[in-house]
Amino acid sequence: MSRTTIIVLIALGATLAGFAIASNADRLRSDGTVSEPSVAAGPQKAELDWREVYGDPGEQIVFSVDQLEVTENGWRATVSIENDTSVAWELSPGAIPDGSFGLALFETGDAKELEERNRTRTLPSVRAATTFDPELASTLEPGASWKGDMSARGSLVAGSFVRVVFGTLIALGKPPEGYSDTLVWITDSAYKLAE
Repeated sequence: MSRTTIIVLIALGATLAGFAIASNADRLRSDGTVSEPSVAAGPQKAELDWREVYGDPGEQIVFSVDQLEVTENGWRATVSIENDTSVAWELSPGAIPDGSFGLALFETGDAKELEERNRTRTLPSVRAATTFDPELASTLEPGASWKGDMSARGSLVAGSFVRVVFGTLIALGKPPEGYSDTLVWITDSAYKLAE
């Protein structure tokens, strides 16, 4: 089974130092020239209808992203998570490094970039959601789901590729075979932000 989008985080003491993507305006290209300054993405709305599944039939977690909206002051995403496993999961935003519900900005929409950055532990920092409507469930029992909007203030960089981050999920009991006790999901799907 491919685990290209599941980020299993075991070392809770890991830090993010050195792993965040520096702003394009502050980075230097390898030839020594300064890169172009970044531009904030303008208001836009995308119907995404992403549905991604982790696990084997009968023991799956389903992550869905219906819509993404960039506003004048921030962003909002309509998302859902379904627990079709035999164990309850605690939803603990920010419980471990890179373990927040929110968005992550990548340079490309290529899944190989996601795989490589996960492997080398250089994932971009998560733009954590600060508001959930309705309130994010604290626990998803077997067969339960949560759907709502998550949002935060702050601009996003035009031309970057947005992936939605679901995490941290912590198994309450023995997780199904093939699962870790703790996981964070970053979508395979990515959306390119326009200016």
